[in-house]
Amino acid sequence: MRNWKKWALLGGMSSVALLLTACAKRTTTQMKPPKGFFGVFYTWIGKPLQNLMEWIANNLGTASAYGIAIIIITVVVRLILLPLMLRQQKNMTESQEKMKVLKPQIDLIQAEMKKPHSQEDTLRLNQMMQDVYRKNGTSMIPQMGCLTLLIQLPIFSGLYQAVAYSPEISSSKFFGIALGQSSMVITIIATLLYVAQSFIMLQTYPPEQRKQMQTTAFLSPLMTFFFCMMYNAGLGLYFLAGGIIILVQQVIVTYVITPAIRARMDKDLADNPPVIVVDETTFAKPEPEPAAEVSTTGDRPERPAHGRNAGKQHRHHD
Repeated sequence: MRNWKKWALLGGMSSVALLLTACAKRTTTQMKPPKGFFGVFYTWIGKPLQNLMEWIANNLGTASAYGIAIIIITVVVRLILLPLMLRQQKNMTESQEKMKVLKPQIDLIQAEMKKPHSQEDTLRLNQMMQDVYRKNGTSMIPQMGCLTLLIQLPIFSGLYQAVAYSPEISSSKFFGIALGQSSMVITIIATLLYVAQSFIMLQTYPPEQRKQMQTTAFLSPLMTFFFCMMYNAGLGLYFLAGGIIILVQQVIVTYVITPAIRARMDKDLADNPPVIVVDETTFAKPEPEPAAEVSTTGDRPERPAHGRNAGKQHRHHD
């Protein structure tokens, strides 16, 4: 179940990479707005963001105004998404805690599923698995962890276009860093922020699960490095500013929200223990009955001794 989330995240990030690559041209001349599908995307998202950045920059009136405008837009987007992201984190934490309690039952069913069974028995085991989740108020379908990423796709794709297709923005600088070109400084800072966020996030998992989650956790820093290096520093600023907010958010989730959720759920479980659907005896095979003793004198059963003696006595009296 965890794998499909990882591949969904990879698919989403790859789609954005394809979108940006289709618009990107490594050239020193000013890029012209695209046509066709990408032109529609630019008209409805890229151009409005471009106008918003120019309006903010004109009101600021500083040399680094366009870079500051990108940071302001990023902060606003992140603050709008913050309640949704915190709710997702809360739901994921509750789901993880429930899964830890149900894991012994799930392990028993999964171990039994590995054995050869008839189709009827397989359906029965699947129904048991569903009952474990349903009777304990949870779901077999994992929480969607990449919803906020999907919401952000149009935003940072539009920001890339806003910088790339505006002569004023692409030629401007943010404290000496050209917004129209990739920046190693911004790339390193943004990547390190997401590395720190991923490391703190792993602390919410039990030690035995951290190794399994490392690949998924450090996928975000890897993709951040890729985007920042491949595209302009304006887009890199979006990841950098967003990384700061995400890092602060993760600290709150890991060290404040998660312990509170665990304490509450421990109390709830003490008052309402989990429903036991299967246990160690569910799949235990019954002890075989002892075999009947077989006579070693031959196939014909031996008659009772008192019967033979009774016959002899009867003939003697005759």
